[in-house]
Amino acid sequence: MALIRRSDRTLPSLGGWLDDFFMRDFFGGGLPNFSSTNTSLPACNIRETADNYEVEMAAPGMSKQDFKVTLDGSLLSISSEQSEHSEDHDDGNYSRREFSYQAFQRTFQLPKEVVDEDKIEAKYKNGILHLTIPKREEAKQKPPKMIEVG
Repeated sequence: MALIRRSDRTLPSLGGWLDDFFMRDFFGGGLPNFSSTNTSLPACNIRETADNYEVEMAAPGMSKQDFKVTLDGSLLSISSEQSEHSEDHDDGNYSRREFSYQAFQRTFQLPKEVVDEDKIEAKYKNGILHLTIPKREEAKQKPPKMIEVG
């Protein structure tokens, strides 16, 4: 007796489709601030004004001590690490013990010849980290100058 492999093409397997449907994050899986490990990076707004660059990073529930802002050459890095654990009992027989760990790092390339790196300021207020990155005087756009024709 020959074994015959049967494939019913009229009804495709729903297993993979159901897994994709229930496991996919429809509200951000394809956005650039979501990593492949299903964790999210804080969203950033970057604005250029005549005098400086302004960076706003949404990071609610944190404090200003949670952030580490570094400038290495022309790379501006904003990072944070939080870890905590809570225990119901202190003995070796745990009835419940929970650990929590969260970390992120965002790095931005700054135009080194434009930025005055000694005057960068960072403030955290109402869940948003604000960075003000001033431009050097020679890099600021000057208003149009009227040239008289003689």
